[in-house]
Amino acid sequence: MTVRKKGFHFSVYQAPNQSPFEKLFEIFKELITHTSGDVDEAIDWLRELDKEYELTDENYTIDDFVEDLKAKGFLQEETDPDSVEGNEGEEGNNGDENGGENLSITSKMERIIRKAALDQIFGKLKQRGSGNHKTGKAGRGDEHTGDYREYRYGDSLERISITESLKNAQINHGLDSFSLSEDDLVVEDTHYKAQMSTVLMIDISHSMILYGEDRITPAKKVAMALAELITTRYPKDTIDILVFGNDAWPIAVKDLPYLKVGPYHTNTVAGLQLAMDMLRRKRNTNKQIFMITDGKPSCLRLPDGTYYKNSVGLDDYIVEKCYNMARQARKLHIPITTFMIAQDPYLQQFIRHFTEANKGKAFYTGLKGLGEMIFEDYETNRRKRLKG
Repeated sequence: MTVRKKGFHFSVYQAPNQSPFEKLFEIFKELITHTSGDVDEAIDWLRELDKEYELTDENYTIDDFVEDLKAKGFLQEETDPDSVEGNEGEEGNNGDENGGENLSITSKMERIIRKAALDQIFGKLKQRGSGNHKTGKAGRGDEHTGDYREYRYGDSLERISITESLKNAQINHGLDSFSLSEDDLVVEDTHYKAQMSTVLMIDISHSMILYGEDRITPAKKVAMALAELITTRYPKDTIDILVFGNDAWPIAVKDLPYLKVGPYHTNTVAGLQLAMDMLRRKRNTNKQIFMITDGKPSCLRLPDGTYYKNSVGLDDYIVEKCYNMARQARKLHIPITTFMIAQDPYLQQFIRHFTEANKGKAFYTGLKGLGEMIFEDYETNRRKRLKG
């Protein structure tokens, strides 16, 4: 059974052995993502679905579900002073059933949403441990090999094996005249572990909700899933997320459920500048940029703070600035992988030239399978860096 509302599609079904709360919770997690964290709107949608598909009965209502969400720590009440003041002395108002208190999701719910996105997008993948992969090279690292070598100038003191060094001192100098010199010191070898620093760029220009297709919600889900994947499976890797419209700015992982599209143009250059600034501050050498976009670059911020905008076709001035950024990233050894959610031939040609300038990669894709593609590319890039 499929539910259609505002261009979204939800499958409503009764899974075996699900309690009434669990059944509604599965739907609520989808709705709260689509509404960018707006609890009131999500509950309104849920009530509409309930009317049409009889999700509840007299034994367990939507109101019971909301109370359970609060009791389980998924929702919290936030007092709205303006709402309370405005309702004093008024009767029959329908704008404040909670007595002037608004509902919002908690940090616990934010984690649940990220986990749900991970399961939904990468659910077919098997766990592979902590994700710390050896490079096959010995040297300064953090995984012990069981092999020993002589101390070299510059080796960290904590890597010196006291037991093996004392054995050497006894062999070299004897017990009667015991002494410990630099020549006696032994260091336990370690493997390098590959670390990857990733910046994920998300286009939030207005075109991400145009043409009757919601593109921002799948992009949010992919971002949440990738963040959850990296923090749980590859804890030594890092991920930073930024959004770009007229300008570019970083957002925290916890803010992803609330991400909305703005009335923005597409300042790809600002996004790339910020991404490279973020990666310059990372100490590890393995760095990459993922960019999810569906529109052409149409905006630049000029030195005087004003904006140069052109939404008609591809502007040569803006495009050349994008190519320059791609070349700069290449000089910094930062590959850019673009996930282009558009089928326009002229836009795909732009991305091809952009990719050539960076020596990166590009995928021309719809929304279906976007998450799997990003994961596969992430894994492929890690393996390449391991062998490098």
